[in-house]
Amino acid sequence: MRRFLISLSTGLGLLAAPVSAEAASDGADVVACKGCEALLDLAEASPGRKDDRARDVYRHPVETLLFMGVRPDMKVGEYAPGGGWYSRLLAPYLAKQGHLTGLFFNPDAGPFDPAKINAEAAAFAGKVEGWSGVPARSVSGMTLKDVPEAELGTFDRILLIRMLHNMRRWNIADSEIKAMRALLKPDGMIGIVQHRARADAPYAYTDGSKGYLRQVDVVHLMELNGFELVASSEINANPKDLANWPEGVWTLPPTHALKDKDRAKYDAIGESDRMTLLFRKRD
Repeated sequence: MRRFLISLSTGLGLLAAPVSAEAASDGADVVACKGCEALLDLAEASPGRKDDRARDVYRHPVETLLFMGVRPDMKVGEYAPGGGWYSRLLAPYLAKQGHLTGLFFNPDAGPFDPAKINAEAAAFAGKVEGWSGVPARSVSGMTLKDVPEAELGTFDRILLIRMLHNMRRWNIADSEIKAMRALLKPDGMIGIVQHRARADAPYAYTDGSKGYLRQVDVVHLMELNGFELVASSEINANPKDLANWPEGVWTLPPTHALKDKDRAKYDAIGESDRMTLLFRKRD
């Protein structure tokens, strides 16, 4: 079952309906985006994603973007886009009416090579065009350092996909989230997908070094940085993941930190158990 969130404007000719209680947190005033699913399915099937689809069974990208209310007319920021797994889906989806911006680390904030980060941001639009065929004018890239004033308060959504653990262990989570908050419109939202630790996991296992974070800690971190949780989903849950591997989340596919040791066992588990959360910027 696919879960939906947020209505599209009537000008796009798409209809709205209530979201299921299964998808929304208590009191979340959210509605479904009918019509977005078909457009996302087309984007998901684009030729540029032919090598990405093997991971769809674990990452549920269409369901995740629908849950986060990502509409084709939105300005969307993708934080730390990396190799472009989500970019190759977002770019064709947003190409006609919206805009995709790759948001790269503040090069001065963490253990980075500033020249490399700046170069990646500058090259992002061209890379996406090469991957997806979407014209570079529909895409942009920038770092979270010295954000242009014209960009502040202009983003509808920012996606933070499987990256918050790195932000924690590099001690840049607060500063990067603060920068992202400034980019969002007053009613803008951040959607988070993150490897999920067990609720009773010790701090040494949930400080980012193992890739897993406790869901309660993620919610608390976002609340401290000016957001409120409006919905959560089990779209990306995996009850087979015990989330207690000595080598952390990288024990599981696709990384396989232990190489061929017990590979069949970890392949049978699949990718990590993940929380999927949506936060609204609050006044």
